[in-house]
Amino acid sequence: MTDTAAKAEQRTGRDETEEERADRMWGELIQEIRVAQTGVQILFGFLLTVVFTPRYADLQHVDQVIYIVTVVLGACATGALIGPVSLHRLVSGRRVKPQAVQWASRLTFVGLLLLLATMTASLLLILRVATHDEFVPYLVAGVFTWYALCWFVLPLWTRRRYTTS
Repeated sequence: MTDTAAKAEQRTGRDETEEERADRMWGELIQEIRVAQTGVQILFGFLLTVVFTPRYADLQHVDQVIYIVTVVLGACATGALIGPVSLHRLVSGRRVKPQAVQWASRLTFVGLLLLLATMTASLLLILRVATHDEFVPYLVAGVFTWYALCWFVLPLWTRRRYTTS
């Protein structure tokens, strides 16, 4: 094996400049945001209509509070997940893409946390209204745990297990 072939075989990662890496990471981040953003916007749109239904007035006070908290969480999640697009638009061409990617990534992570809270609160409200059973908090806790495992624990475990940095 030649020296060049050995170096090519040993090389890990990508051979890209900071700007190329930022471009690639931006493209990947936008794809991720599209998935989360679509879900949160559909959920938020649905939540906005609930207050205008005749049944809303019949909800117990605690359920109305859960609803209001859920709507606010959904609005915040929507803002955090749309934020990277606005950030990119306002700093585009200013030669700060690596920093923009870093901030957009943080906003996306916050958006995912807020989406987790929104979905959990929505599920709690729906199951409380639909069933009035004592098992609802346990079921919601189970679903919350599932989301946390899928969205955070498995990715963090994978990162720790298979990367060196």
